[in-house]
Amino acid sequence: MANPAPVTLVVGDEEFLADRAVGSIVAAVRAEDPGAELRDLQGSKVEPGELTGLASPSLFGDRSVIVIRGAQDLSKDVIAEIVKYTAHPADDTVLVLAHPGGVKGKALVDGVKKAGADVVTVTKLTKAGERLDFIKAEVRGEGRSISPAAAQALLDAVGSDLRELAAACNQLAFDTEGKNIDEAAVAKYYRGRAEVSGFTIADLAIEGRLGEALEQVRWAIATGVAPVLIVSALAGGLRSLAKVGGAPRNLRGGQLASHVGMPPWKIDRVKRQLAGWGPEGISIALQAVATADEQVKGGGTDPAYALEKAVHTIVTSRGTR
Repeated sequence: MANPAPVTLVVGDEEFLADRAVGSIVAAVRAEDPGAELRDLQGSKVEPGELTGLASPSLFGDRSVIVIRGAQDLSKDVIAEIVKYTAHPADDTVLVLAHPGGVKGKALVDGVKKAGADVVTVTKLTKAGERLDFIKAEVRGEGRSISPAAAQALLDAVGSDLRELAAACNQLAFDTEGKNIDEAAVAKYYRGRAEVSGFTIADLAIEGRLGEALEQVRWAIATGVAPVLIVSALAGGLRSLAKVGGAPRNLRGGQLASHVGMPPWKIDRVKRQLAGWGPEGISIALQAVATADEQVKGGGTDPAYALEKAVHTIVTSRGTR
């Protein structure tokens, strides 16, 4: 990115893509001026007058970057100050505002847009096809290509977290030879992880195979699989049940695949898993996974116990109508 705008608004709730957009602006400023000072602030902590003070001309003419994350939490007074600043920004300062979208803080979004800020929009990738496109774009950005089967294998092995996927694409591009990354290359680096991944555990739990699911949880933890990835896979498996189970009965083939955002082969598997599940059981299981998610992210002291408890609840919820 060349010549960043004096004020840029990054809007969207896809955290990884928003962080990447902010980082690219900071990198562009520092490419022009390696000594540029970075001030990284949280919206809830920005005081009235703080931006004006930080953006005041330096005695030494140094350039600076001010990043305000969580801009939806800015106070009304600070929002008014930022909107006024955006209309007449300082010459040696680049201001970046990160806002997740939504109603909260909308006055800031509308105000800085009207005042002339550049806008970068990032959208959450909610469909499997969008994540596959993301993988292909990441690999292409590394000067490589990846086959459709390899992209699917990578998504199955790593999961839906974009940071994890981006890191995996980077590793594959760095560690493998040849122009095209094929399924064999993915299997070489991720087969062990895929076999003891959250997706395996999720399938076992959803199918009611408690003993095998718990065994895989313990093995996954022992081999270094991040608990958050297991929780994500559990949640994804249950959401797939809810999507397919709640889809209109008259949808078939490509229409159903488009409606639920899944490839046909996955829909067939989910349909088989739906036997024995009802809406109430899925709801109870999803609540258990939400609790586990909070605990493995710092709300609890024993991630392994939280995962095992969630798996127990998923299995016992099967059959609850």
